[in-house]
Amino acid sequence: MTENAQQQPTAPITELPTQYTPAEVEGTLYERWVEKGYFTADAKSDKPPYTIVIPPPNVTGSLHLGHAFQHTLMDALTRRKRMQGYEALWLPGMDHAGIATQNKVEQQLAEEGKSRHDLGREEFVDRVWQWKEEYGGRILGQMRRLGDGVDWSRERFTMDEGLSKAVLTIFKRLYEDELIYRAERIINWCPRCLTAISDIEVEYQEDAGELVSIRYGEGEDSLVVATTRAETMLGDTAVAVHPDDERYQHLIGKQIKLPLTDRTIPVVADTHVDPAFGTGAVKVTPAHDPNDFEIGRRHDLPSLTIMDEHGVITVHGPFLGLDRFEARSTVVGALKEQGRIVAEKRPYMHSVGHCSRCKTTVEPRLSMQWWVKVGPLAKAAGDAVRDGRVKIHPEDMSKRYFDWVDNMHDWCISRQLWWGHRIPIWYGPDGEVVCVGPDEEPPTGEGWTQDSDVLDTWFSSGLWPFSTLGWPEQTEDLRKFYPTDVLLTGHDIIFFWVARMMMFGLYAMDGQVPFHTIALTGLVRDEFGKKMSKSNPNAVDPLVWMDAYGSDAVRFTLANGANPGADVPIGEDWVKASRNFTNKIWNATRFALMNGATVEGPLPDASQMSATDRWILSRLNTTVAQVDAYYDDYQFAKLADALYHFAWDEVFDWYVELSKTTFFAGGEQARVSGRVLGEVLDVTLRLLHPVIPFVTDALWTTLTGGESLVIGEWPADSGFRDKDAELEIELVQRVVTEVRRFRKDQGLKDGQKVPARLELDGTALAPHEAAIRQLLRLQPEAEGFAATATLPVAGATVALDLSGTIDVAAERKRLAKDLAAAEKEKAQANAKLGNEAFLAKAPDNVVDKIRGRLTKADEDIARIQVQLDGLPQA
Repeated sequence: MTENAQQQPTAPITELPTQYTPAEVEGTLYERWVEKGYFTADAKSDKPPYTIVIPPPNVTGSLHLGHAFQHTLMDALTRRKRMQGYEALWLPGMDHAGIATQNKVEQQLAEEGKSRHDLGREEFVDRVWQWKEEYGGRILGQMRRLGDGVDWSRERFTMDEGLSKAVLTIFKRLYEDELIYRAERIINWCPRCLTAISDIEVEYQEDAGELVSIRYGEGEDSLVVATTRAETMLGDTAVAVHPDDERYQHLIGKQIKLPLTDRTIPVVADTHVDPAFGTGAVKVTPAHDPNDFEIGRRHDLPSLTIMDEHGVITVHGPFLGLDRFEARSTVVGALKEQGRIVAEKRPYMHSVGHCSRCKTTVEPRLSMQWWVKVGPLAKAAGDAVRDGRVKIHPEDMSKRYFDWVDNMHDWCISRQLWWGHRIPIWYGPDGEVVCVGPDEEPPTGEGWTQDSDVLDTWFSSGLWPFSTLGWPEQTEDLRKFYPTDVLLTGHDIIFFWVARMMMFGLYAMDGQVPFHTIALTGLVRDEFGKKMSKSNPNAVDPLVWMDAYGSDAVRFTLANGANPGADVPIGEDWVKASRNFTNKIWNATRFALMNGATVEGPLPDASQMSATDRWILSRLNTTVAQVDAYYDDYQFAKLADALYHFAWDEVFDWYVELSKTTFFAGGEQARVSGRVLGEVLDVTLRLLHPVIPFVTDALWTTLTGGESLVIGEWPADSGFRDKDAELEIELVQRVVTEVRRFRKDQGLKDGQKVPARLELDGTALAPHEAAIRQLLRLQPEAEGFAATATLPVAGATVALDLSGTIDVAAERKRLAKDLAAAEKEKAQANAKLGNEAFLAKAPDNVVDKIRGRLTKADEDIARIQVQLDGLPQA
């Protein structure tokens, strides 16, 4: 229980509107939070820091359910820490998203009949900045709708002046440490985006292609190779076989004729070739295949580039100028005319790489590019997790992380774009290469030019945890808020972003990790578990749901599905259910305010409280402890579920209902229970606030008169427990639950009143007779009372007069049928459990399930028999 409630002024008993309308509360409330500076962190504060940096959304983006999901969880973590007394910083910002943003502006220019080349580089970049100011950053406004408690005063952009300085600084350091270099290698090339893309930006899918087998050479000096990319044979510079393959020993070292060309190519022996796959002979095209490139290096083969950046063939007259796919069929046709096609397989399903942004088929291409030598950086990133400086949650996700960092290839960081951080390398007229740092003047004079490429977007976002805090300057923010505490992000970008931040953070910050915990989430899916996609009808705009049901309802639904690392199904019906929950909180608080709930003054002594009061306070503190434990373990679904059931079931459905007779009676006990109810609501609203901030703040300020829950105190477990009270109320709950079930079985309506005699003397139930009668709609017995049904439960007896309310004969017939079914279920379960041969073979979980069926059958038989015994004789 919190002490803060004792310090509050008298609660203003302002009648709340009868209905909660989120649209009338959320926008105004959020702007008030921002204006008051509640989210602005103070680097000079003596409070312990707590820092989360937002995974920067693309400047081109808008809020989707994935954003809403992760933002809800980050906001909940930050709000709780702020309430716990930490100087909490949740730092927002956006990524310049090189390819995506450049594509947007190029599309805009195309509508004007222009290309970027018509404008030139400088004017085009200016145009992108104009687009960013006009259209970029829609998502920032949408984050306000969701309730993101970010520090807007520290908003950053990966192309702003400070972050640009950080990029130049780390590039120069890496270059001088020989961890950045330039080399000609095979890269993934997108002929649509006209740039290199990294391995992790390639999406593989099964495509229906054609596998053709082609005979190279003549007579005994011939062999057959199979390929799905016949057009690349124009760039073959060898055929490779395994050195131990007896079939081709006579050919190794010989030259054979390459079809359709005037060239001969050697047959080389290489252990990379699998003699059991296909014919055991493979064509080698070093300029257009990464494996062939490595074979070419080992055998000093030439690399012939046969197509340009658009995927158009640039060699061999008959095929010159053809698109790569058109050339494929043309080459196959020409080979057929020469009788070179030995076999064809169509369709042939095989895995093909596509650009993750535009879905164009990726072309492996030999190209001069800039690279990061990742070996030592990746080792440091792996060691930081292995030695416990950084923890991955859930722990079983560590394997994916290690699989990546332990086997990482050098990273191609150059992109053939104009929008982005331009590579700070200048080339001189006599072959000079100069790397220019942020505070250095570039070389001038005739013949000096800057490298035309820009850096991969992930290069700058990899600096995000420290560049956003002012690095390379030693700022107050950097000293106070670095390392950050938690990186919460989807498991799908471990490779894109997480590993890069680990590598750069450890390198730039002298071995300091960028964050202490990596909390990985799953992906949001529809209610049937299918991936949401804009191209599918299952894609949902969270803003539509926020308009319909309120932001709190969307947030609670997302948190309630957030099991660590697991995908999150979500459907509109679940959001409706969460809306009902926020309405329940509103209505229950409204009832409490109308019936004397207060936070004024200290809590009464336990000796003044009823068992119901002591029970709810005991359950309250247990819930506080549970919620704290779940937060510390990033178990958002469990904490949301615990809060839901405590608030709805225990506070609203049991405590409020059990206390109604006390409130209606008035007097001292009503005053005591009013203070207890005020305390319970106060703490419950505090516990709920990080997940559903709007409705809780509106209610809490009305209940307590406090300024805002955003700066309220997080509740602590006071240690108060009362097991006797808990057992006593459990008995009450058993009686009410059993009699309700009996009433339902008899077909009685919920509001139908029934005369009853309660024999409670000598049990802990006696003080609760009035509440039990209230909850069960039981009238006192009157003259002529005749018990037609008697229910023994929890050591007490409830006798009901059902005369005139049910058809006894029909009810006996129905119950007899149910009893026969339960007895049959029991007999079947007993037969299996009595079969030694079955028990010897059946798995433990199957045996346990049958034992569970037996237990349930016994319970059903006992319950039905009580109902039969309670019925009057026909």
